[in-house]
Amino acid sequence: MQLEPEQFKAVLAQWSTGVTVATTVEPGGGWQGITATSFASVSLEPPLVLVCVGKPLAFHAALEASGVFAINILSHDQARWGLVFAGLVPGVTDRFAGIACTTAVTGSPLLPATSGWLDCRVWNAYDGGDHTIYVGEVLAGNWTPDRPPLLYHNRRWGGFVASTADLMPSP
Repeated sequence: MQLEPEQFKAVLAQWSTGVTVATTVEPGGGWQGITATSFASVSLEPPLVLVCVGKPLAFHAALEASGVFAINILSHDQARWGLVFAGLVPGVTDRFAGIACTTAVTGSPLLPATSGWLDCRVWNAYDGGDHTIYVGEVLAGNWTPDRPPLLYHNRRWGGFVASTADLMPSP
């Protein structure tokens, strides 16, 4: 018996994850970006991460053409950017408007004051049904201390409540 799509999504909504904005540079120099929660580390040596991108998206075509991407790990106070890059804010035509982005090695945009970012070159790509699974070799990265991440759970976004250190007894 196979799960219906809505049942599948309901089960997966129980998995908590961070919220990222994946970005890339278009061949003409423009930028593309999407909100992505399907992101994970893959390897330390070499440093590899993965992001899953829907095949019908303009971002997919831009990533295929450029072969590079950045992962911006949103902090708890950047939920609006997550909504904008997910296409959930009506009337937004330029997702990067008003955001002072920088770049590193690949030219992919890096959002300011995120919890962290990784700049990547596509290492390999795998078919994943209606998505492509891009594995990227990390070329550069940085983090901002004391910037708690934005989290996604059960179709809601929120902040980090407690850490393991908060729950453990003092020595």
